[in-house]
Amino acid sequence: MTSFYDRHILPCLLDKACGLPQMTRLRARYVAQARGEVLEIGIGSGLNLPHYGAEVTRITGVDPAAELTAKAEARARAVSAPVEVMGLSGENLPCEDASFDTVVCTWTLCTIPDPLAAVREMRRALKPGGQLIFVEHGRSDDAGVARWQARIEPVWKRLAGGCHLTRRPDDLLVEGGFAVQGLETGYEPGPKIAAFMLHGTAVPAG
Repeated sequence: MTSFYDRHILPCLLDKACGLPQMTRLRARYVAQARGEVLEIGIGSGLNLPHYGAEVTRITGVDPAAELTAKAEARARAVSAPVEVMGLSGENLPCEDASFDTVVCTWTLCTIPDPLAAVREMRRALKPGGQLIFVEHGRSDDAGVARWQARIEPVWKRLAGGCHLTRRPDDLLVEGGFAVQGLETGYEPGPKIAAFMLHGTAVPAG
């Protein structure tokens, strides 16, 4: 059974934190690159939805957090492309192989219980020639910051809905069968333990 904090307070905190200007800037830069049939892993409260362009024909979003997806469904009404929101995690997607032209994953791999399984599902779901767009946070390249991330992570996970500070999304993508392209890293405004961002695109390797 989820707590009052998890049901009522955390969804509002996540929606506000993930809607900060620095996050919105990265969403606008990357989500606009999506094309065709889109699968969004961790659609959350739907903050990416306003940034999809005219070349998107359909959006399928998955997220297990019902308190957040209710907000996504409300925001979907303002989007021209059809949007379907499914209340499930990314490790076992109910779709055929090679179903989507674009997979979008923003600030999600930090929280998924089995992120490698989710990455492998993203690869399976992506059409040949398709593209994964990712914006994530993770373990800093700065050893001192990384040590603090490891120390704080046990408490952070409890307060932030299972969010991990020490995962490396670029490594997960490579291990899951992707070739990462144009990776950019660096700090955005905010506490360094949570503000080291990794973003770019990836295509199926091989």
